[in-house]
Amino acid sequence: MQIAQTTRLILSKITVDDAPFILELMNTPGWLKYIGDRNIKTVEAAAEYIKNNQLRCYEENGYGYYKMQVKGEHLKTIGTCGLLKRDALEHIDIGFSMLPEYHGNGYGYEAANEILKFAKNQFGIKTICAITLPINKPSIQLLEKLGLSYQKTVKPFDDDEELLLFAKDL
Repeated sequence: MQIAQTTRLILSKITVDDAPFILELMNTPGWLKYIGDRNIKTVEAAAEYIKNNQLRCYEENGYGYYKMQVKGEHLKTIGTCGLLKRDALEHIDIGFSMLPEYHGNGYGYEAANEILKFAKNQFGIKTICAITLPINKPSIQLLEKLGLSYQKTVKPFDDDEELLLFAKDL
């Protein structure tokens, strides 16, 4: 189900049919380096991941991560962008990831900017946050371009890894 579109992209809910794409995305070098290995090594495991994460988020919160599809490439799915409610964070978190061959083309900004509008207009979200590794310079640059600013260092997960927290009032 489509939730928004931009000049070049369509943003839609992720379904179990997207399992091959999710498998590919979650095993890219950037995902493994900056997000971490979720041990998704088969299409079946990716389908279970979608059921237990994306579909559950839509059901529980009304929002989640959405697939980014390029209009001019027969709706080629190139990444994800969306909203997540994390127990460890005070505000709703925006996140994004893309296949490496689509980095640097402005798709991440285009999708995330639309998701920020969606968060405000559809769900009345007043403040958005994001977390990233200090070494993830592309993510930091995108967050800053979107108007989020560094707040503090946090350790939101059990792995005790320090992440940078960014935030913005919508």
